[in-house]
Amino acid sequence: MAAPLARGALYVHSSPRALCPHVEWAAGRALGRAVSFTWIEQPVLKNSQRTDFYWEGPPGTGAAIASALRGWEHLRYEVSEDAGYGTDGARWMHTPDLGIFFAQTDTAGNIVIPEDRIRYAMDVAGVNALELHKELRLALGQAWDDELEPFRHAGEKSPVIWLHRAG
Repeated sequence: MAAPLARGALYVHSSPRALCPHVEWAAGRALGRAVSFTWIEQPVLKNSQRTDFYWEGPPGTGAAIASALRGWEHLRYEVSEDAGYGTDGARWMHTPDLGIFFAQTDTAGNIVIPEDRIRYAMDVAGVNALELHKELRLALGQAWDDELEPFRHAGEKSPVIWLHRAG
């Protein structure tokens, strides 16, 4: 029986031009094969590039990619690994200011907050609703989402087709 494959995506939201070949090399090393990305201008940050890459590999490949790119302070990226049979999904987000964030995801890609993390948030917050909101936003990676959101929108050169109305 063949080993199950995991699938996921790497979104490099911004990378200095000089770092782009090194990002490809690091991702390829994590995947165990050479890769070549299609880089386009990132309109949000002058002199930076963006790319997305869809990958397949053994379970845990998402963690390997995120680890390979971790610590490069001028890099903004997200890595996702879809949930599979018997495995949870995962999402990693990295920004220069915040570092790396990890969360488990469900089959639809939603972040799953473990019971113990919710209990911790409740314990820290006590009866203070604003503190509970703060702790839950932290558990959901809200600061990372807020920082990455402007970079997620594709530039006009992107091959992405936005669907504004379906159905």
